[in-house]
Amino acid sequence: MESVIKVDARGKKTVQNACNEPCSIEKGMRLIGGKWKGSIIYHLKDEPVRFNDLTRMLGGASKKMVDQRLKELEEEGMVLRKVINERPVAVTYELTEFGQSALDILETLRIWSEEHNVGN
Repeated sequence: MESVIKVDARGKKTVQNACNEPCSIEKGMRLIGGKWKGSIIYHLKDEPVRFNDLTRMLGGASKKMVDQRLKELEEEGMVLRKVINERPVAVTYELTEFGQSALDILETLRIWSEEHNVGN
C-alpha cells in the first residue's frame, strides 16, 4: 500500500495509508534480510547442500552463525533439513517452495548491488 501525504486548506499535513510497523517491506526484510540469510538462501538455489560445504561457500560466516541462521530459516519454513546419514551424522539443507520464492528478489538485489558497487 502506498502512503500519501495530504495537505488541507490550512496547510496541515496528514498521511493516508501510513506504513504501520511492521509494514510488508519490513516483514520481508526481517525474513530474508538477517545477517547471512540471503546468502544462505542464494547458495541453496540449485541443489541440497551439506552443512560444511555451505559454511565453506559462505567464507566469512562462522559455523555457529550458519547453524543459527539455518535453524531460523527452517523455523520460518524456507529451508528443509534432511538427515542423510546417521553415523556419523550428516545433513543436507535445501530450499522449500517458499524459500525458492525469494530467489528472484535476491537475484535482483545481487545485480543491483554489483551494478552500484554497494559496500565498496
